[in-house]
Amino acid sequence: MKFKKRVYGAVSIKSKMANFNADFTGRPKSISRGEYFASDKAVKFPMKYMWDKDGEKVMYIRSYTETENKKKEKKIVPRTLSERYEYLFETEINKKDSNEVMGNLFSCIDVLNFGATFAEGGQNLSITGAVQFNQGMNKYSETKVITQDILSPFKDATSEDAQMTSIGKKIVTDEAHYIYGFSVNPKSYEEYENIVEGFEGYSEEAYEKFKEAALISTTALNTNSKFGCENELGIFVETKEDSKMYLPDISNFIEFSKSEKDVFDLNKLEFLNDYIEEIEKIEIYYNEFLTEIKMEKLNKLPIKLMNIYTKKEVE
Repeated sequence: MKFKKRVYGAVSIKSKMANFNADFTGRPKSISRGEYFASDKAVKFPMKYMWDKDGEKVMYIRSYTETENKKKEKKIVPRTLSERYEYLFETEINKKDSNEVMGNLFSCIDVLNFGATFAEGGQNLSITGAVQFNQGMNKYSETKVITQDILSPFKDATSEDAQMTSIGKKIVTDEAHYIYGFSVNPKSYEEYENIVEGFEGYSEEAYEKFKEAALISTTALNTNSKFGCENELGIFVETKEDSKMYLPDISNFIEFSKSEKDVFDLNKLEFLNDYIEEIEKIEIYYNEFLTEIKMEKLNKLPIKLMNIYTKKEVE
């Protein structure tokens, strides 16, 4: 079924003794003022990874293949974009039929949510995604970066004089809270509905899969640098189908502090009270055992508080 409502929201990723999004030096990404942030790619990757492991078609994710080079050496290397396409759809890119290629792309859950740029095999396609994320700014002012020395069990093979094992480094934040704003606009795909054969637009199923991934995918990703990163907050403001309400990035109105629990203050969103006739519902997902939500000024709004893991309503 077609999804027709716009959604504005925010998700927060907690990183404790972990490194949610490193730059090429291995340090957490930061802007010129020294504030730490994480890119939209960092929050999308766990979603794509979760979808891929759940058996969904995911176009834009790294995968590997075995090739043989000119020296007849067998190597395992990442697939190219065209190889990924051929792997997923078991066919070569049709250079003469953009409709077919775009239809295949829209069958991928990541493309259906986030869009795509596809310049391969004679095709040059660009799809603006229904779901758009901003950069995730760290709202915890006391974040510190910690560098750990790690002793390798092996000596340096590049040095003939090496007699001891080598030392590596692991860089983490002691604690950071990255808050991302996002929006969902199903109308982004209206122009394709009458062009791409069989495509019916952004679906409720696609939205529900996005919502589920936005709430648990980082927690589920269990890599060395990401262990310690988890989804801690999800806010979904759904408009009514005929709503004319358009909102800015709501993550700018969320404040974070620490007390006995991690505290998210949503009271700067009180302007939403003026749009009560435009809003279908607001759902806030969090872990009530570790997190406190302040929203005294949002008393007019149809808000449900939900546990981020069980999805049950918090009493």
